[in-house]
Amino acid sequence: MSPAAEAHVPLLQDRKPVRRGSVSGAVFNVSTSIIGAGIMSIPATLKVLGVIPAFVLIVIIALLADVSVEFLMRFTHSGESTTYSGVMRESFGQVGSVATQICVMITNLGCLIMYQIIIGDVLSGNGAAGVGHSGVLQEWFGVHWWNSRDIALLFTLIFIFLPLVLLRRVESLRFSSAISVLLAVVFVGISSAMAIYAIFEGKVNTPRLLPSLGKQTSFFDLFTAVPVIVTAFTFHFNVHPIGFELGKPSDMISAVRISLVLCAVIYFSIGLFGYLLFGDAIVADILVNFDRSSDSAMGAVLNDAVRLSYALHLMLVFPLLNFSLRVNLDELLFPQKPLLATDSRRFVLLTLGLLVFSYLAAIAFPNIWYIFQFLGSTSAVCLAFIFPGAIVLRDVHGISTRTDRIMATVMVVLAVVTSAVAISINVYNFFGNKS
Repeated sequence: MSPAAEAHVPLLQDRKPVRRGSVSGAVFNVSTSIIGAGIMSIPATLKVLGVIPAFVLIVIIALLADVSVEFLMRFTHSGESTTYSGVMRESFGQVGSVATQICVMITNLGCLIMYQIIIGDVLSGNGAAGVGHSGVLQEWFGVHWWNSRDIALLFTLIFIFLPLVLLRRVESLRFSSAISVLLAVVFVGISSAMAIYAIFEGKVNTPRLLPSLGKQTSFFDLFTAVPVIVTAFTFHFNVHPIGFELGKPSDMISAVRISLVLCAVIYFSIGLFGYLLFGDAIVADILVNFDRSSDSAMGAVLNDAVRLSYALHLMLVFPLLNFSLRVNLDELLFPQKPLLATDSRRFVLLTLGLLVFSYLAAIAFPNIWYIFQFLGSTSAVCLAFIFPGAIVLRDVHGISTRTDRIMATVMVVLAVVTSAVAISINVYNFFGNKS
């Protein structure tokens, strides 16, 4: 999209009179953008960090996310751009714009592939990586061709993903986003009920309040938990699409703050109750813990309910991430073309191309957890903290205060240091050099 075109309207709008979005719709869309695959790994961060440091880290990341969004919106309304990449173009030229578009594409495409992998695991199981498990469909109906991983994902793509990704306004997704948030609450509610029941049965171990350092966990391993929580609070790629459909800039700030509080409560709740439920046996993907056979029929039903509610939740998160991915890909490939909403042929081709590519990638690479972990240390942290901080420090509009510059500096330094340490530890562990 050209800068001239970009200055007139939001990302995907017709030239017809614009219907303004509602704050409630924005809250649901922002909350759905935040709560994605990251919720599954939050309990494992409590295992690494301990309950108190994990709670503090969740609060700090949420506060920094609020500050970074406020930076983005303030500099957006001080300039002429209506997109994240446009704001970066105003501050750092074409290099900044392209860097933002690439980070959005890497983060969102990686998440879309990951979501389909998780959905495939829940519905049809996964026999890869030496730890095979059956999916819900196979447990209920046995193994058949129609409930294989490929067919189950194809069915999901055609009948759930496709109708939702063809919607051209973010506000149109508010109802699916509301259901998505409700499903996340159901996921937390069932997990908490199971944990409370286990407490009364005396089947839980006392959780560690502080990290336990030893041969298995070093001080630097604690930094690997930071990218997980940063990724869990990375929604900045949808700030502009959602915000510019609202009537006032202050409405977006209010919606973001409500969403951050809601999501922080959900994250800490699932982290605490998941940790109480499974203790040190918890793994990076809590759904694997729920996969294990239960001692009772009711337990098996609850396990299936947790897994299915989460899979349905991810199905409804998918179109929101696809929205900003499609826009940034269009801006990168066709910068001089007219608005995407005015060219139905280009809109449909990009939409179908992204769906097919993410589907094939999810089928071809059924386990990309290490790649996802690296993304959290690189592109996600750039979008959430490094780029907004850099915009403030660059200050092309001359509106940064001394407090803004201090906050931006702290934000960038913390993001760079923790990401560098986390990447180093992940690479070290990945190649098996840890004794």
